[in-house]
Amino acid sequence: MNDHPVLARIRLNPHHRDVHRDLRDPMQMHRTVMRMAPDNLGDAPRHQVGLLYRLEETDTSSTLLVQGTHLDPALLPPNYGHADVKSLAPMFSALSKGIAVRYRIVLNPAKRERLGLDQKDKRGKIIPLSGADADQWWLRRAADAGLHLHVLTPTSLAPARPRNQQTPAMRHSLLRYDGTATVTDPEALTQAVLNGIGRGKPYGAGLLSLAPATAA
Repeated sequence: MNDHPVLARIRLNPHHRDVHRDLRDPMQMHRTVMRMAPDNLGDAPRHQVGLLYRLEETDTSSTLLVQGTHLDPALLPPNYGHADVKSLAPMFSALSKGIAVRYRIVLNPAKRERLGLDQKDKRGKIIPLSGADADQWWLRRAADAGLHLHVLTPTSLAPARPRNQQTPAMRHSLLRYDGTATVTDPEALTQAVLNGIGRGKPYGAGLLSLAPATAA
């Protein structure tokens, strides 16, 4: 098996019953994506293979991007979609301080509620962020990840709401950010790409995509 991270781009079959199910339920999508990983990975299989994914939808098609090691698209349901797989090694080799890049990421910006001193033994609720608060959250996380952002264009996405009867109140707000940036720390950026950024990774958040920025 290949230990190097790869990116699988899967054009989903719009007529497949499992595709319809997965597009309605992010937990089902996560289970389907995990089928690409090998068995017997222990208690944290997603973490073991560094699996991250993002769904990209247009008016006419749906494409699933899946990143990780040891991924085998042949383990997906038959006729689920057409997969192209490429190594991410050339991209990591090209990262250097000062280069300009384009980026795309879906995020679940959130903070933990602060509680009073009388509740110091309890943990506050996770509060989703929006608007300028979400933008500032992404600016800070990007800086920590070795990116100096020049442009950040947010797009609100439908929230991920698992259809599990045991989690009726769970709802994960999702924002997609597109823009341009300068690489400030290639090593930190490599780790951010490999590990993902923020919460909500089982719901399609955290996968950072990079490409060379073209001159205007």
